[in-house]
Amino acid sequence: MEYKFSDRVSNLKPSAIREIFKYAADPEVVSLSAGNPSPDAFPVNEIEQISADVLKNNPISVLQYSVSEGYTPLRKTISRYMKEEHNTGSESDDVLITSGAQQIMDLCSKALLNEGDVVICEAPSFIGSLNTFRSYNARLVGVKVESDGMSVEDLETALKNNPKAKFIYTIPNFQNPSSVTMSLEKRKKVYALAKKYGVLILEDNPYGDLRYSGEYVPNIKSLDEDGIVIYAGSFSKVISPGMRVAYCICPKPLFQKLVVCKQASDVHTNIWSQYVCNEFITKYDFNAHLAKLRQIYTKKARYCMDLLDKYCAPAISYNKIDGGLFIWCDLPQNIDMLEFCKKAVENKVCVVPGNAFLTDESEACNSFRINFSTPTDEQLEKGIKILGEIANNW
Repeated sequence: MEYKFSDRVSNLKPSAIREIFKYAADPEVVSLSAGNPSPDAFPVNEIEQISADVLKNNPISVLQYSVSEGYTPLRKTISRYMKEEHNTGSESDDVLITSGAQQIMDLCSKALLNEGDVVICEAPSFIGSLNTFRSYNARLVGVKVESDGMSVEDLETALKNNPKAKFIYTIPNFQNPSSVTMSLEKRKKVYALAKKYGVLILEDNPYGDLRYSGEYVPNIKSLDEDGIVIYAGSFSKVISPGMRVAYCICPKPLFQKLVVCKQASDVHTNIWSQYVCNEFITKYDFNAHLAKLRQIYTKKARYCMDLLDKYCAPAISYNKIDGGLFIWCDLPQNIDMLEFCKKAVENKVCVVPGNAFLTDESEACNSFRINFSTPTDEQLEKGIKILGEIANNW
């Protein structure tokens, strides 16, 4: 039978990262391609205690259907926590609990995008979000990422040239894949441009709590006095990605539409996961847990950068990072990046080709992304040493 797919998905390609995972499944392969939290980062004992208690004393509360907006105590906890800790959210906003931050991208696309509408994205940017926008036949316009965030000049040019732009998608903290953090000055300018051109901002912040050094920079949502910022937060990198709990803080009129879209998607987010997250935040020392994560990733990040300095210079260069889980590596012009990544796989090391993160994958790119949070120290050294040998002997 000939299968005729919808226009929305006929041109979609599999995620490059997910395809690379097929190679990474080989136990002999050193995977520097994933974005998983460190195995040491999971609060396993606390999750076990919370789960055992509720399943013993009130099991139906986490096994029955729940409301689409999300578990009410968790919504209140997030609203209070984000206001107290990050000055984020207002009386004009509401909180929706979603099945991972990826669902926020999907629901916003479903609620806001018509075919042919423009989404302005950082270039490079997170491939999962880019593919979500593509699945709604949006046209992606990339804005280059500089050392302090997206180019404000290029952003204004993109806004002028694309009056159909619906929103600006940005990962301002330890951006995936570049690990760049947008400066406060640029956050204010991006907000001002969005207001000037009547465009929403979709602020994706899964890594904001994982800062190792440098000063905290306020969320763009904390600047929002005009109801133009949608904030996407997640527990995937700080509690558990497998539990699939994230949250969207957005203006109430948009919140109402997102709820309707969610009802048509999955009815509601896993209630057990929501309950565990709320209990963990309210009854355990959440800030102490975040401090522990920062210690884990500070050590792993510094070790990874030391290895890059030791084995990969001068062929592979990179910028020092202050947080997050990734390092963006640059190759010299004489090395073909895709051939380099292929040769790395042949030598049992997986990295992610940089063009996978571009709005136009056919554009020239001489960078690749590595992850340091998942591999062991031994795997990191083995993998980075191989990358250095390949690059320096090209």
